[in-house]
Amino acid sequence: MDIKKRTLGNRAEIQVVGHLDAYWAPHLGAALNDTVRQGSHEISLDLSEVNFMSSAGLGVLVACHRQLQAIRGTLVISSASDQVLKLINLSGLKDVLLHVERPVPESTVAAHPPPPGPKRGETFERAEGTFELFTLSQGSKLNASLIGDPALLRGCRFGKQNCSTHAFEESTFAVGVGTLGDRYEDCERRFGEFLAASGAVAYLPTDGTNVSDYFVPAGSSVANVQVCYAATFRGLFAKMARFESKKDLRSVTLTQLAQAGLELVGAEKLGMVIVAETTGLIGAALRQPPTKPVSEHAPFKFPEVRSWLSFTAERAYAHSLALVVGLVTRGDPGPLGSMLRPVGPEPDLVGHFHAAAFTYRYLQKGEIDLKDTVRSLFDNDALQGVLHLLSDNRPMEGVGESEFVRGAIWMGPIS
Repeated sequence: MDIKKRTLGNRAEIQVVGHLDAYWAPHLGAALNDTVRQGSHEISLDLSEVNFMSSAGLGVLVACHRQLQAIRGTLVISSASDQVLKLINLSGLKDVLLHVERPVPESTVAAHPPPPGPKRGETFERAEGTFELFTLSQGSKLNASLIGDPALLRGCRFGKQNCSTHAFEESTFAVGVGTLGDRYEDCERRFGEFLAASGAVAYLPTDGTNVSDYFVPAGSSVANVQVCYAATFRGLFAKMARFESKKDLRSVTLTQLAQAGLELVGAEKLGMVIVAETTGLIGAALRQPPTKPVSEHAPFKFPEVRSWLSFTAERAYAHSLALVVGLVTRGDPGPLGSMLRPVGPEPDLVGHFHAAAFTYRYLQKGEIDLKDTVRSLFDNDALQGVLHLLSDNRPMEGVGESEFVRGAIWMGPIS
């Protein structure tokens, strides 16, 4: 099978030649995915020289069509061989996939106008990539606060008296150590890294299962979280930005996104939520709950650190879609200082970020709604893991930091 592609802005024309069976279907699927990731959300397929297509090939087309439809994109077959036409007709997908190029009467255009395109923002070119900025709530600021005492993590000294129950509503975002549950007694062996965003909560239990869990509200329900400590911020985000890395760089680091956010918003302290395709995440996670009596050297000093913390020896969750929640400040962090650590190589840039990794899917272009985006991740995609993001800048042996290709950032200055 041969695949020929021509890209014209937001539109891509792809011609497939040869046999489209179970062996070649994944190759076409990969080509379609690459096309969408590169920014083409309108795809026209020429299958006129496909001499055979099996149900596997048809399945790839249907899957791509549904994913593009969800982000207001399109995949249509402009031309097809007799065998392909027969399979599509027998499958009942003629009206879904087939598109015949012919003049459309003006009366039809007036009665059925095309759907509006994505709202466009102000574009900024930076060294690391292109940013498209949208104003969401002019002049709004986020209120940040600290729950618990992060210093108790040294020596793992958390007990019932140090933990508290919190219900994080849609407007509250949080990162810290906690677990889903109503009572401390039911949770003391499960505390791990968690994040809360738009009412949803994801965390990594430390009970030995090593399987990330989550809660998504239904109706008026709100998740109860037992919290050892956490940094939270709440309110309306002032700005949203879409970003894409420069093609010669291939990715943008978390440090670069944090710096761009501070500069685009014009703030020294920032609350951020990122939903983006990642080339890999660098971080760590607790392997045991910090409520377990241990020596004063746990969990950070050698040799205890080996049994208490797991680190990513290389970038994890490559080509996944990451939900990142965190805070970043430049200069004096103020009362939040006990939660913040260096984000990258620059000592004056400190923050605290947690990430939940999901299976990859497409994101609609332009301005998108944060709540809908977060909820759709939990509802439609598989949660792969939760990490506390770190920067490993050791000379020679350091693996760097988390990197992203393209996505969306919601940002607000912290009052």
